[in-house]
Amino acid sequence: MSLSVRIAHRAGTFALALDFDLPGSGVTALFGPSGCGKTLTLRCLAGLERPRRARIECDGEIWQDDAFHLPPHRRRVGLVPQEPTLFAHLDVRGNLAYALSRCASPVLGLDEAARLVGIADLLDRRTDALSGGQRQRVAIARALLSHPRLLLLDEPLSALDDPARRGIALDLRRLARDLGLPM
Repeated sequence: MSLSVRIAHRAGTFALALDFDLPGSGVTALFGPSGCGKTLTLRCLAGLERPRRARIECDGEIWQDDAFHLPPHRRRVGLVPQEPTLFAHLDVRGNLAYALSRCASPVLGLDEAARLVGIADLLDRRTDALSGGQRQRVAIARALLSHPRLLLLDEPLSALDDPARRGIALDLRRLARDLGLPM
């Protein structure tokens, strides 16, 4: 997989100008201070924001240019927001089952995704009883169940303590390698 991104976007006084190509494997990180456009960039890649001028191409498929915008659900992108938004009325299993029900051609099963991110023992727990790290792992598993060809994570380690941060960082590297999923 390859990803080619050209974006020129203005929101109020903020201007975002991007021009980069990403490899089709491994983990790529965007670094920068608060307010520099990292989240906006991920939202553009996912198709949730529509930049004024853009050309986003994935494996030769145009996701967006000045005349065309491929809707988010057709891009097969998993997005894990900075603050995981889990369905409070569902337990962990219900949150994962919902994601699985939305996938036309699942590759992972619910139990396998839970095992991969280390939450197999949490499936029957209410989401409001989870720690920040556990919530983040549920959000990652939910994104994996959508069978994405690209996984976008918005500051996945920012609100975690050091042990949780190290654990999730190791898990993400392992998932990128074992699943061949670019992040």
